[in-house]
Amino acid sequence: MARRLAEQVRTEAERTATGPAGQVAGRAVLAVPPRERGMDDAVLPADYQRIMEVVRRADGPVMVKQVCGELGIASAPARSEAMRAKLNRLAERGWLRKLVDGKFTTTL
Repeated sequence: MARRLAEQVRTEAERTATGPAGQVAGRAVLAVPPRERGMDDAVLPADYQRIMEVVRRADGPVMVKQVCGELGIASAPARSEAMRAKLNRLAERGWLRKLVDGKFTTTL
């Protein structure tokens, strides 16, 4: 029983580290795949596409609160931290660039 519990904890930790995964043709795929050359943001889930559009339309780098405001999301800490996590995930996978001051911009 302890072995099975340890395996479940390890599996959950791996899934959390790589982001949420879905199933396509019986294979696990990331909801936000790493960006590759020539890849369009149409492969992203709809909420991530909207985030990309907000960042793309901005005159310069954007803060989390700006993205929340543009999308009509409350700037309560829970909501803004969830948005920050999505922006960080996009940056980690090469879709956005995170600047030293914590703002985000497109990589293009």
